[in-house]
Amino acid sequence: MMQTGTKTLLRSIPSMDELLNADWAPEFLGALGREQVKSVIAGVLDGLRREILDGEPPTAPAASIAAERAVTLLRAKSSSTLKPVVNATGVVLHTNLGRAPLAGEALEAAGAVSGTYSTLEYSPEKGGRETRNAHVEWALCRLTGAEAALVVNNNAAAVLLALSAVARGREVIVSAGELVEIGDSFRIPEILSFSGAELRVAGCTNSTRIEDYRAAITENTAVLLKVHPSNYRIEGFVRAPSRKELAELAASRGLILMEDLGSGLLCPLAAAFARKEHQVMDSIRAGCGIVTFSGDKLLGGPQIGVIAGTKPLLDRMKRHQLLRALRVDKMTLAAFDATLRLYLSGREREIPVVRMIETDKAVLLEKARKLSRILKRVAAASGAAGITVSVVETEDAAGGGTFPADTLPGYGVSLRSASGGGGAEALAAALRAAPVPVIAAIRDDSVVLHTRALLEGDEKRIASALEGCLDRVMV
Repeated sequence: MMQTGTKTLLRSIPSMDELLNADWAPEFLGALGREQVKSVIAGVLDGLRREILDGEPPTAPAASIAAERAVTLLRAKSSSTLKPVVNATGVVLHTNLGRAPLAGEALEAAGAVSGTYSTLEYSPEKGGRETRNAHVEWALCRLTGAEAALVVNNNAAAVLLALSAVARGREVIVSAGELVEIGDSFRIPEILSFSGAELRVAGCTNSTRIEDYRAAITENTAVLLKVHPSNYRIEGFVRAPSRKELAELAASRGLILMEDLGSGLLCPLAAAFARKEHQVMDSIRAGCGIVTFSGDKLLGGPQIGVIAGTKPLLDRMKRHQLLRALRVDKMTLAAFDATLRLYLSGREREIPVVRMIETDKAVLLEKARKLSRILKRVAAASGAAGITVSVVETEDAAGGGTFPADTLPGYGVSLRSASGGGGAEALAAALRAAPVPVIAAIRDDSVVLHTRALLEGDEKRIASALEGCLDRVMV
């Protein structure tokens, strides 16, 4: 039998109508609609009843707890979880933060077609249907030297489509040192299997000779596949044949040389270590019949996968049934086309990724000094005497699986609590909880705000985030 105390606690739980008529309810009723608000509140009330019945009495009046939980959940549900953030990590191509921020012209182009009808698959000149790929193929061919090009929704899709079209039911030879996993889902052996191709491994992890490729070829071989190692590197004794050697072997045996280039570098970068990254045009000139790469890495555009190569091979992919499942939308195409045109006109330094990677250390020092002055004023105005704001040197990164062993020297601003003892974790969490979350690094129990990847207006956003959290964080 239910005890009297339990019954009393259950009766203290507010009714649905009480909560729907609370002074905080109209905001959420307007944002979510009555039925959605009722559903959230019902879940809160049910949870509170279960806790009481399980012998967990509330530590405050049930009405207060129910209202607090309902408001917290409704506030979370009434706004999108996909929101802008400030990238103060120093990683330019931060995969978790959306990789490449777009250039202004790319944003304008996407906006121009997003709220209206467009020529996505229509040609005014022909008065009829046109392929959506036509919007970017000419520019891609000009920039890569390829005979033909095709775009899909990301580079994994590009690799999958290419292999499905040219190697299904046949063998693909890959060096043992290039059987990589990129991220937590893109694994070369699994992509090969899913495409219907059969993997055949050549060489050893750290050393693959052209003779190893030659020995691995059988009557059923279709492709020699070269794979960009992304964020994986082998140091020490390493050997691999050149693209020219692989192209000559492929040509002599009637095979296709395909390269998954990954990053999509279209122009030289000022950073010295960037010379280790092959440009797309280098692979085409070396004799690759198919080259795949990403649009949102070093290229600096939206998420997209590009396949460039010879016309006969690309024509097979354009006819493939899988293409329809992998095609891109009008906003992505518009943004990508605008990005490519910045390269065509020699204005690639207007692309944020290119500009960030090439930013001189002296410029970053001045940005850090400016940000430091702003944050010192915020701390002083908030009476936060226990926080130290200082300019520090940083090691930044290109990110996105490019140049994993190389760093970019930079500057940032350190926020350090006089109390120490894990204060940096609390401050970093509070900055992330701001209306525009500020994502920073933690080093030596200090929050470090790297300046390399900051965009226009980010200094004010950081200042606002700090001002809003100093009174809640022990500094």
